[in-house]
Amino acid sequence: MIETLKDNYGYLFEEELLQEINRVGVFKEISEGTKLIEIGDYIKSMPLLVSGAVKILREDENGDELILYFIERGDTCAMTLSCCMGQKKSEIRAVAETNASLIMIPVEFMSLWMSTYKSWQNFILQSYHERMSELLEAIDTIAFLKMDERLLKYLRDKAMVNQNDEIQVTHQLIANDMHTSRVVISRILKALERNNKIKINRNRITLLDL
Repeated sequence: MIETLKDNYGYLFEEELLQEINRVGVFKEISEGTKLIEIGDYIKSMPLLVSGAVKILREDENGDELILYFIERGDTCAMTLSCCMGQKKSEIRAVAETNASLIMIPVEFMSLWMSTYKSWQNFILQSYHERMSELLEAIDTIAFLKMDERLLKYLRDKAMVNQNDEIQVTHQLIANDMHTSRVVISRILKALERNNKIKINRNRITLLDL
């Protein structure tokens, strides 16, 4: 695991911290669609992503989801950090967007390393900053963009984290992620296709205007 750590985090962390992570971390490989964190669970470890992508979702009182942001290689989730540090139940759901590999860090080492390793402190603070920016962007998207603009942004973000402008996704899954109905999504997708923004195939959408 140490070589994987060096490849993905060697530019961030000093050798001593890499060795610590290698000693206490647990390497996991998860398949697309796997739930990594569930709402209401106590979080016992924090993920460091080494490949793939994970989407972070919120849920309303009716059980409907809304996607907040994606985390990718070299990232961690600020909302996971918050729950770990405060020993609170998770307020988010984390689901593998693609097949992914990650290293799980036991929660008890998080605060210890904050005071021991400057590079870890910088990493955590930078992660908070980046995830907060993404949360503000998500709020702005909901508040200020029309639904067709929101949908196109969603598709572009999804294409980016999948590293492919051809996305395998159903209309219902998009509707779930965007907290709306499948009928609304299907109607807007057809309009985007007429405007040559996308091409629709069965359970597959190709972006033409990145």
